[in-house]
Parts: sequence; C-alpha cells; structure tokens
Amino acid sequence: MMTLKETHLFREIHEQPAVLRRFLDSQQKAVQELAAAIRVQGITQVVIAARGTSDNAGRYAKYMLGARNQLTVALATPSLFSIYDSPPHFDRALVLGISQSGKSPDIVSVLAEARKQGVLTAAITNNPDSDLAQQADIVIELMAGQEQAVAATKTYIAQLAAIALLSATLAEDVTMKTALAHMPENVAATLGMNERVAACAPRYRYMHHAVVIGRGYNYATAFEMALKLKELTYAIVEPYSSADFLHGPLAVLEPGFPVVVVGPSGRMQTEIGRFMHTLVNHKAEIIAISDVPNLLEMARIKLALPVSVPEWLSPLTAIVPGQLLAMHLAHTRDYNVDAPRGIRKITETI
Repeated sequence: MMTLKETHLFREIHEQPAVLRRFLDSQQKAVQELAAAIRVQGITQVVIAARGTSDNAGRYAKYMLGARNQLTVALATPSLFSIYDSPPHFDRALVLGISQSGKSPDIVSVLAEARKQGVLTAAITNNPDSDLAQQADIVIELMAGQEQAVAATKTYIAQLAAIALLSATLAEDVTMKTALAHMPENVAATLGMNERVAACAPRYRYMHHAVVIGRGYNYATAFEMALKLKELTYAIVEPYSSADFLHGPLAVLEPGFPVVVVGPSGRMQTEIGRFMHTLVNHKAEIIAISDVPNLLEMARIKLALPVSVPEWLSPLTAIVPGQLLAMHLAHTRDYNVDAPRGIRKITETI
C-alpha cells in the first residue's frame, strides 16, 4: 500500500518552494510587460475570471491590488457571458483570467468577450498553450510543472506569487520585491510544520463540521483552506471573515466546535485577537495558525508559523499548514488523498 509520502499530493505540497523559485526566476519579464500595459492604458479596474482554487487567488488579488495599487478589483460572473449572453461593458479594465488548466469554457468566454470589446486581457495559467492563454494579450505562466493530485496546491501558491509580483512591479517597490524573493525559503521553513500538523490530525478524525476564519489578505486563505478540507476530508467546512461570522453564523458555536483561525502578524492581528476572545467565551475549540504568541495562547491546537513575513505575503505561508492538515486528516480517515471522490483534476464548466 502506498505511504503518504509516496502520494502526488505530499510531493506537490513539498515542491512549493521550488515552484516559487522557478516562477520568480522566469516570469519577471511577462509581469513587467503586463504592468507596463496597465500604466500605459490607464487601467483603473481589474475584473478577474476564475473558478475554485483560482477564485481564491482572485480574492487575494482584491486585497493585494486594492491595498497596494489602489485598483478596483472585482470577480467576474462567468454565467453572464456563457449562459445569459449578457456581458457587462468593460471600461479601462484589465480582464484577468486565472486558471490552472486554462480549459474551462466559462472562464475563456469572459476573456473572449473582453477581447471583442478591445480591452487589455491577461492570463495566469499553468498551461501557456491553453484556450485561455490564446485569448490573453499577455500570459503569465505558473511554471509549476504537471500537477497530478486533484487538489491544487503548488499551482495555488504560484498564483499568489504571480499576483504579489504584479503588485510589487506596479508599485515599483524594491522592498516588496526583495521580500517576495525570500518566499521560497520561507515556505520551505513552514513545511517544517508537517510533523506537528500530522500529530494533531487524528484528534479531528470524526469531525463533520468546522469553520475557517481569516480576514484581510488572509480572507483568501480561509476560503482556500476550507476548500481543501472539504474536497479531501468530505467534512462540511465553511470559510468566513471574522466580521461576517459575527453577523449570524456565530449561532452555530457550541462547546468544542472546531474553528480554524488564520491570524498571522500584521494590522489584522488585533481584530483577530478580539474575535478569538469571543470564541473562547463560547467555548469553541480553536486551531490557531499564527506567529503571534498571545493569539496562539488562546488556542487548543497551536500551529505556530516558524517565520514571520509581511502581512501581504502571509497567505503564501499561512496556507501551508492548511494544506498539510487537509492531507493528514484525509489520510487518517483512510481516504485517497490524490483522488477525492466525485471530482476530477480539470473541471470544465459553462
């Protein structure tokens, strides 16, 4: 029987530092070309077409390009293009497709319509020969190599890096670029959490429901972590911002209810701390992913991030323990971590 370390998923999670290095070494020119086009054309808004994991990368872009570059970023509604045939008008927009495979017809249709309207199009994809890439004026290749596990891991982190590099390049910020250049080694250090995460996974073998909380840049992390837990462990795991959770979902809490809190250091840590006090008062069981000692102290399960990075880069490290937790919990439940039931690697929606 195959051991966990022999699975595609285990290998691809641990390939992520190399993927980041390969991406950063090879895609500077393409990203510079896109940044130059954004400046020349006076782009003020970005419309992102994506599904699934790539949609979560789009959520990161909303914060990254919004906070650092003052761009208005929105997620497209692909069915307006592919089913209702009523596409909105793009005006001074970059239409950006994000897709591991570049094959989903609905995502391709968004970029195709953008080209008809004569606006700037770009694709972030692992397949530079895909239908999506063919509709893009500029293609940023993820350089992740073939991803064989159904659950996307290394392509997601490369997508985050692509967005971070675009933001740093647009800002012409050397400090940002230097910090991003250190992320391969920071992610490698974070992978050192593997044994700690593996040790806590059996506690949640019979978990059926949970929530994942993140806010700010790590709102995307909450969505991606919840997705990985759902698709690999079949548990019902819902993502929320700490603010949204207080508007109703708080009622689901009962003693022992599992809540994963993503709370790395940064501007959001004070807000996350207040939220965690609320969880403590409701006797929820907190699984904390953080490098902030006082936040970790409030948790039942302390998943201490071994490195501290700028908050805008923390989604690249904070997602790693989430990937590991989903993998180890699925393995504890005797599930096939490479091929979750009912889903395929490439999903083509219309």
